[in-house]
Amino acid sequence: MSRRHSASATGPNRQLLLLFSVVFMDMVGFGFILPILPDYVERFGGTPTLVGLLMAVYALGQFLAAPVLGRLSDRFGRRPVFLISVAGSMVSMAILGLAHSVPMLFVSRIVGGLSGGNVTVAQSYVADVTDEEGRARGLGFIGAAFGMGFILGPLFGGILVNFGFPVPAFVASGLSALNLLLVATSLPESLPKSARGGSSTSRRQSSVALAVATLRSEPAASLLIVVFLYGLAFTMFEMIFSLFVQQRLGLSPQARSYILAYIGVLIALVQGGGIGMLTRRFSERILIFASSAVMTVSLAFWAFSSSTLYLVIVLAPLSVAAGIMMTLLRSLLSKAVPKEDVGGVLGVSNSLDSLNRIVSPAIGGFLIGRFATWSPGVLAAIILAAVTLYIWLRIVRAEAAPAAESLPG
Repeated sequence: MSRRHSASATGPNRQLLLLFSVVFMDMVGFGFILPILPDYVERFGGTPTLVGLLMAVYALGQFLAAPVLGRLSDRFGRRPVFLISVAGSMVSMAILGLAHSVPMLFVSRIVGGLSGGNVTVAQSYVADVTDEEGRARGLGFIGAAFGMGFILGPLFGGILVNFGFPVPAFVASGLSALNLLLVATSLPESLPKSARGGSSTSRRQSSVALAVATLRSEPAASLLIVVFLYGLAFTMFEMIFSLFVQQRLGLSPQARSYILAYIGVLIALVQGGGIGMLTRRFSERILIFASSAVMTVSLAFWAFSSSTLYLVIVLAPLSVAAGIMMTLLRSLLSKAVPKEDVGGVLGVSNSLDSLNRIVSPAIGGFLIGRFATWSPGVLAAIILAAVTLYIWLRIVRAEAAPAAESLPG
């Protein structure tokens, strides 16, 4: 029995629980500052446009850094890159708490974006300590931690700000310090030295070279195309949702936050428990195809929401399908490349997500302003309809073809 297999057999549950704790606390800390970021900008005389720019530079930092951090974790191990990333988050939040000017806000968000590779490294760690059958369940566990932290963070951030304006940022920095201690003292390295960097060719590849090579190889190339187009549609829904329900249904900020929490809870539930049950019964590729089809229909219905009850009903299948898609796309990607390239390709995937967080809000806002409230939902549904067809032709049929070829003629 190999060293890696033995480690995977004896300790994956403990390691997954620790990763859950680290990702959960990181997202809670990140969520602390989301409700108060506009107030920070207003405090220093900034405009709402500046709030958008702060969010954009954070996403841009993640876009640039995610594939690099993932690639570094392939070369030097997950643990040291995890430590660097968590330390960067700690510093970023401390700068935000100490901020006394707009430039300091930008420094905080840039440092946070550049060090925001925790999820990429956590996903790579899961790929190291799980076999292919348990991969989706493990990644769903991490996704659930991400979602639950994102739900609870803004709630507690709104409470903490009552004790002082910088308090949420300093508490977030403290949580990152606790994460740093947990990783340093309790999280073992998951990638054996023999697997770091792979072949001499792989060692020489930068994150950019790996991305280019991946886009030329199947099935990873098809999966990354789906990741990007699916992300474009879902992020448009996600980022434009509050503006949509404000203008179409006249919902208050409190009502909007409740509905967003409802979406987050549904996604976390399916990622935390439902994924394991589904993948034991159905092929991951079939589940991705079915989820994409369900999301296509749900987004089309969402675009024409006529009441809060209608909205809540439509969001249920949409949220469940999104939770399945998010998890299984990463699971398939981690199986589509050699083990020594898992961190790099997951970093490319998360980088595409960051790119979508820059592009999608601009497209959605333009469509609502230029046409009507229903237009972002219709465009997102059209994109996902094309994605669904693409998944059937390039991913589902690709799985069926080898099986057909192996049948006796």
